[in-house]
Amino acid sequence: MSVRVVVAALVLLALPARAAEPWAQWRGPRRDGFVAAASQPWPDGLDESRLERRWRVPLGPSYSGPVIAGGAVIVTETRDKKTEHVLALDRASGREVWQAGWEGSMKVPFFAASNGSWIRSTPCVDGDRVYVAGMRDVLACLDAATGREHWRVDLVKDLESPLPAFGFVSSPLVIGDHVFVQAGGGFVKLEKETGRIVWRVLVDGGGMMGSAFSSPYPTVLGGVPQILVQTREELAGVDPTAGAVLWKTAVEAFRGMNIVTPTVHDGKVFTTSYGGGSWLFSVDPARAEKPVEQVWRNKIQGYMSTPLVIGDHAYVHLRNQRFACLDLATGQEAWITKPCGRYWSLVAQGERILALDETGDLRLIRATPEKYDLLGTAKVAAEESWAHLAVEGDEVYVRDLEGLTAFRWK
Repeated sequence: MSVRVVVAALVLLALPARAAEPWAQWRGPRRDGFVAAASQPWPDGLDESRLERRWRVPLGPSYSGPVIAGGAVIVTETRDKKTEHVLALDRASGREVWQAGWEGSMKVPFFAASNGSWIRSTPCVDGDRVYVAGMRDVLACLDAATGREHWRVDLVKDLESPLPAFGFVSSPLVIGDHVFVQAGGGFVKLEKETGRIVWRVLVDGGGMMGSAFSSPYPTVLGGVPQILVQTREELAGVDPTAGAVLWKTAVEAFRGMNIVTPTVHDGKVFTTSYGGGSWLFSVDPARAEKPVEQVWRNKIQGYMSTPLVIGDHAYVHLRNQRFACLDLATGQEAWITKPCGRYWSLVAQGERILALDETGDLRLIRATPEKYDLLGTAKVAAEESWAHLAVEGDEVYVRDLEGLTAFRWK
């Protein structure tokens, strides 16, 4: 692929989402957590009466967020602690359209066992193909209409890297003719048609202290197309064509718990980590001696929930189970709530936020630096809900540990 095509693809991804774009990958159309207001305006308030439950399908456990492929919703599950499966369910009825699977279970370390040993990565739909990551550093390409396997790559075998101690967590990113993943002990580019490995950079050794928790994010900084890659210890910008590391900086975290996907605002990069803090970095690859500079650092720490940037503020769910609003100009907190759950997946439409917590409570929040403005709540799951919320048009999909439930705005 030419550099011009790669630039065009990255610039397109950096634009605001359009109504016609589906929820086809990690964090939605542009991997930024936003859906278009024109697709289906959200209500002014929220309670159980505002959501119609359309159907529910029981499933084995998974942390993968649901994604949309035309008339189907794609989900994953781990069965009997032995096999991993991908299913396409009819969006109208929940009926199974197809399924595919492989042997691929593994156990995470004992100190993380309470978080489960099941499939984690959110699939990516690209045209007529679905890219799915299994726990044992396996990446599979499936036909979106039939589930037929086009190819499967074992990154542990092909790259001679250690098995990731916590599994393949990062969610695949497709740009042009290639798919990018944080797996195989580094950041890897593969041909999306064949699965052939093109290059690997930011090699971290895999295993216990390598093997990323974050997911790559495409952007343009200083006029240079790049992919933001957050490893267990560093934040970097990578040239999507050649694989050159354009810049990198350390991101402090307790035992490498850099989990969130980096976020971009006004040409700067915001990130936050467990045990480290929150940072805003100025990036310009043209500054040869110092392409990345810290603008500010705040002591408050995110955890597993990737923040939303709305206007000039970042909305961050914190390690201490509070929700905070940070002024991106100064790094100061506009407000912080009382404790309100261990994990939130966050989706935005305009100045409104939908937040699903791990207990199955869905919140509608008005994003304003003035105060925490809760517009309403609804109970949408009886089981723990750690997978990322998916919203497309008037449809809302909630994946809990025992199934997928489809709702529709009333």
